[in-house]
Amino acid sequence: MVGSIQAPCDANIIRATPAFPVALTQKRKRLTLAATILGSSMAFIDGSVVNIALPAIQQALHADAASTQWIVNGYLLLLGALVLVGGSAADLYGRRRIFLVGVGLFTAASIACALSPDITVLVVSRAVQGVGAALLTPASLAMLGATFDEHERSHAIGIWAGAGALTMAAGPLLGGWLVDQVSWRAIFLLNVPLAVAAAGLAAGFACESRDPEAKSLDLSGAVTIAIGLAALTRGLGAIPASGFHDKTVLGALGVGVAFLAAFVAIEARSGERAMMPLSFYRSRNFSGTNTLTLLLYFAFGGALYYLPFGLIRLGGYSATEAGAALLPLALILGFGASFAGRFADRFGPRLPLTIGPIILAGGLAMLAFVDLRESYWIGVFPAICVMAVGMTMTVPPLTSTVMASVGEARAGIASGVNNAIARVAGLLAVAAFGAVLFASFSQHLVGLPPARANEALNMVLAGQAGVAEGVRVAFDRALQTVMMVAAFCAMLGGIAGALSIRPISPESARSNT
Repeated sequence: MVGSIQAPCDANIIRATPAFPVALTQKRKRLTLAATILGSSMAFIDGSVVNIALPAIQQALHADAASTQWIVNGYLLLLGALVLVGGSAADLYGRRRIFLVGVGLFTAASIACALSPDITVLVVSRAVQGVGAALLTPASLAMLGATFDEHERSHAIGIWAGAGALTMAAGPLLGGWLVDQVSWRAIFLLNVPLAVAAAGLAAGFACESRDPEAKSLDLSGAVTIAIGLAALTRGLGAIPASGFHDKTVLGALGVGVAFLAAFVAIEARSGERAMMPLSFYRSRNFSGTNTLTLLLYFAFGGALYYLPFGLIRLGGYSATEAGAALLPLALILGFGASFAGRFADRFGPRLPLTIGPIILAGGLAMLAFVDLRESYWIGVFPAICVMAVGMTMTVPPLTSTVMASVGEARAGIASGVNNAIARVAGLLAVAAFGAVLFASFSQHLVGLPPARANEALNMVLAGQAGVAEGVRVAFDRALQTVMMVAAFCAMLGGIAGALSIRPISPESARSNT
């Protein structure tokens, strides 16, 4: 990390010098790494465990489908809109300080989630969690960059990423067990002991650091994109209850598009302060990989949101069994990344960025034709494994290609933009696939008015008794449609990779930016 310098911790702020003037002890480095792993694990676990608990939450709080979507969307909205600002704030005000603020905010919001008396309080608390995650996640990586020198940094980040993959793997299984044996509220209290340990280690052993060249925050851009995404999500989420031609829906979608256009204009004028420098898009590889990212995570995020509802409501899975059903996905992702990286090094990024999304599309298409009531091992398991192989082939070369496309000096910003786009894709997918689910569900219940169809869909999702077999079959068909749309989007991602990704030299990367 350019400009990040080591110094004794009692000096508080690390000042700019060409090298690391004081070497930290290995013990202090290891404990700083542990602090970042524990802090980031809260966000990783939270992101993987909440989907498993959604059916139970919807039933317990008597929420409709649109409100339930906002349990995920509120979190992703603030995380996606603010993660780049969080990274800038860490560089400007101190990485350890922002990390601790993020951990504290995330923990307080987690406790509020666990104590929520109704869906409104839960959604607001989840949004605050998103703000905390937007601060602590980039700050944790920045702390690693400031703690480890260039010879140790890659290894440290590899350990951080590997630990994140393992926590993501354990999250759904542990969360499902807590939902079945304790309560859905317990999944949010998982964060409290992790937060106490992370904050204690960071405060006691991590050194403070800043980037002396850091610019002021692009708050206008962050606020504008947050409003734009919120309006788009609100409009898409309201379609099941209000219909496609409702004035409220059209107005919300119009406001969303207008604010996103305003965001582009603000970024064009912000120059070096921009949270998303538009000059990056002169790079064909940067534009192509981010288009692929949008389509890939749109397909993947939307499918994973609705799959647990299918497993639990149609397949009769318990929450624990639904969490275990997704375990192969995280394990293959976690342990296959190094192989995928070597494959990309040997054959170049274009091949895996073409084949990977297409394999993912195949896995999603398999899910569309699986009978969720049949044996897991001959139905869901093969499809999950194919999806995992596709994602594993895609993610490592996707990240490295994004960073290489703009040159080493600005690779961190490019990676942050790509990460934000992945979060936004998941946010939009939940709302858009909700509209697809409702449209297909209504089509299979011929003659039922939209309001009655929406009521019937909410009954299925909430697991209410007395649901007619015809309604259950309509939900099954609608879920198949969602998986096929997801497969189509993943396929488009593979096409984008084939058409846009090219070998790039460091000289051409610098000239693009």
